Amino acid sequence: MKYIKNTFKILGLLLILLVATLYITDTDYLLKAVRTIYMNGHKTAYLEDYQKFDNQNIAAPSNVQPWPKHQDYNIATETKTLTALHESSGSIAYVIIKNDSVWFENYYDGFTEDSKSNSFSMAKSYVSGLMQKAVQDGYIKSLDQPVCDFLPEFCEGLAAKMTVGDLSSMSSGTNWDEAYYSPLSITTRAYFDDDLAKVINGLEMETEPGQSFKYASGDTQMLAMVIEKASGKKLYDYFEESFWKPLGSENETLWQVDSDDHDLVKAYCCIASNAKDFARYGKLFKNHGKWNGKQILDSTFVAKSVKPRFENGKMYGYGWWLAERNNKSIFYMRGHLGQYVIVIPEDDVIIVRLGHTVAKAKGDAHSPDFYTFIDEAYAMMNP
Repeated sequence: MKYIKNTFKILGLLLILLVATLYITDTDYLLKAVRTIYMNGHKTAYLEDYQKFDNQNIAAPSNVQPWPKHQDYNIATETKTLTALHESSGSIAYVIIKNDSVWFENYYDGFTEDSKSNSFSMAKSYVSGLMQKAVQDGYIKSLDQPVCDFLPEFCEGLAAKMTVGDLSSMSSGTNWDEAYYSPLSITTRAYFDDDLAKVINGLEMETEPGQSFKYASGDTQMLAMVIEKASGKKLYDYFEESFWKPLGSENETLWQVDSDDHDLVKAYCCIASNAKDFARYGKLFKNHGKWNGKQILDSTFVAKSVKPRFENGKMYGYGWWLAERNNKSIFYMRGHLGQYVIVIPEDDVIIVRLGHTVAKAKGDAHSPDFYTFIDEAYAMMNP
């Protein structure tokens, strides 16, 4: 019995020392990572983890606008290839919208059309649009306005050259490391730290901004901080009044914040919503920034958003991923683990897939599963 007591004392002391070490080395965010992710059986962020974090509520409008159903609604059946991919990758939603009407929809693994799941980096497309909205509202002069005008921490050396547009096009030149599975990466710290602004303000310059593409979630987070400083509004409120309500979303949504105390949205990720409400933003850009006859976003910006800025970044525009399939130009929202809102303007088609996993990109920056979700949609539409 004495041996057992001594063992527990030693283990208790070791635990205290470990926790103290984490605080001393400023890595105490790992405690939150263990509590919210690892102790729930996951190695990385997952679809329903928003329930473990602080969130701000974004209300649905009083005049919701349900998607109309296509005259051929759900007549088609999934191909065998598509069904197999849904099962192997853990899809939870698959929706095909044709001519602005729901042509096909299906949900899996206990999820429904109204179930919330994490957008992950699909949120970046929204933040880029909020940047343009801030320009239209007169809060930001243009995409060429220096970040320094809003964030004094980035007013020296190369940082002084960084513009608002550089953040939207992923060309800040900072030393951000986009590593999802390393517990010590800045990406992991940003996901779990209670003071996200402190993390971003600690970034250093690595290269001259505005010269080349380098995907960095920190760029979008910094952009959100710029928008909040410029507008004087919390980003979740600005999002609600600019997009969520005007687009007639059917459900309220949640946007994660770093903590109740600091109340800064995790802007590079983490909007909890559903497939058909996510699809609305794709429709807005497909229709050149216009919604039900009202010009919400400038059409020139929309066109600019879905074209590459850099030779080394032909897969990315301003907040949107870019691809081509069967000689058709595609732009899409993309999030960790295979969250997609895929827009194919030539055919007036939007494809939404949400799920637990997706095959890693090979060669051209796009997942092979991404192409399969497109190919099988067309196989269904054109049997």
